[in-house]
Amino acid sequence: MGELNELFGSLPRLKLVAFLDGCSEAEFLVVAELCELNKSALSKATTVLEAAGYLLVTKGYVGRKPKTWLALTFKGRTAYHAHLDALTALTRKGSESES
Repeated sequence: MGELNELFGSLPRLKLVAFLDGCSEAEFLVVAELCELNKSALSKATTVLEAAGYLLVTKGYVGRKPKTWLALTFKGRTAYHAHLDALTALTRKGSESES
């Protein structure tokens, strides 16, 4: 069984990577709304995942409005999929123990 990744142990970080796994990138406020995270929790999750090299944060403007885009890096996507594989293996062990 693979190792669970403790970086995905917090719900905001898990929601963020799960959402971003479904797209190439997303704007910060869209992520906050669709993942039902307040901006503070999302900002903290972003900081941790960016420091780990799992997240790319790009800042820019649309017109005069500042925007922040978030995207999983290859390393982040790989780590997330390994985490999902470890969860699946753990679930299988649980179902096998019932037999």
